Amino acid sequence: MIEITRMANKSVVREFLLMGFSDDRDIQVLHFVMFLIIYLVAFAGNLLIVFVVILNYQLHTPMHFFLVNLSLTDICYISITVPKSMEVSLTDNKIITFPGCIAQVFLVITSASSEIFLLTLMAYDRYIAICHPLKYSLILNWNTCDQMAVASWVSSLLYALLQTVIVFQLNFCGPNRIEQFFCDIPQLQNISCTDTKVNKILIWTLGITVGSISTGLVFASYVHIISAVLKIQSTEGRCKAFSTCIPHLTVFSLFISMGLFSYMRPKFLSSPIIDLLSAVSYTVVPPVMNPIIYSLRNKNLQAAVWKLTSKANKQINPNLI
Repeated sequence: MIEITRMANKSVVREFLLMGFSDDRDIQVLHFVMFLIIYLVAFAGNLLIVFVVILNYQLHTPMHFFLVNLSLTDICYISITVPKSMEVSLTDNKIITFPGCIAQVFLVITSASSEIFLLTLMAYDRYIAICHPLKYSLILNWNTCDQMAVASWVSSLLYALLQTVIVFQLNFCGPNRIEQFFCDIPQLQNISCTDTKVNKILIWTLGITVGSISTGLVFASYVHIISAVLKIQSTEGRCKAFSTCIPHLTVFSLFISMGLFSYMRPKFLSSPIIDLLSAVSYTVVPPVMNPIIYSLRNKNLQAAVWKLTSKANKQINPNLI
């Protein structure tokens, strides 16, 4: 039974109901299995990148340092929403407490904004590496990288705190069903019993500002990168320079495009199914795809993974040649 407290002639919602993928038990089990596989793939893929970079001294570079931070962010990102959705399908208990909903909103925004900030820093890393290679180690020394990473995480926390405070200043007095598999801001605004016009304007303004600044910085970085690469005489040199940028550009474009479709698509493209699929694409797909994209395009990372795998196999089977 959903807990609702009566205060000052108003019903104050203390718990919310999350949206399940189906009421059919067989489909619930199928959803649990599919999300479990997706979660394990994302968790293992990102954790593998973290371990490979840490254990391989040759990968101790600013680019891979930021990649490790991105992988840790992806692990956090997918761990905030998917396990809870799996629990809903497994137990058929759709309840999430009010504090739990607040925590989920805060952590989702923290992870999403951290992903954007880190991808922006990675664009800056590629810009310095290609446009100012002789000054690369001087500009991006380890002290600077640490400061940039910390600034990214702190900025994400502050941004998430601000967004969360804005959302939960609203009153929730029923209904309490969230039309999403996690506590998402648009759905919370839809079930609020207060006027959300100003609230929506504030959140949109903050989101557009952060997204525009990050996208603008990434775009400016690649304008300079493309200009510098076109000046390289060697075809092999051009291909090598572009190959280091393609994974990052792919990941950034994928994340931004999914975010834009999820939160800024017109109302006529909105329906429960589309909302659900867009949320999955925005919160689940990037953590799964990021390690795959970087592994496929980063030859140094591929070599390090192969070396680590071969070493592990030899330890398991000493007779292996």
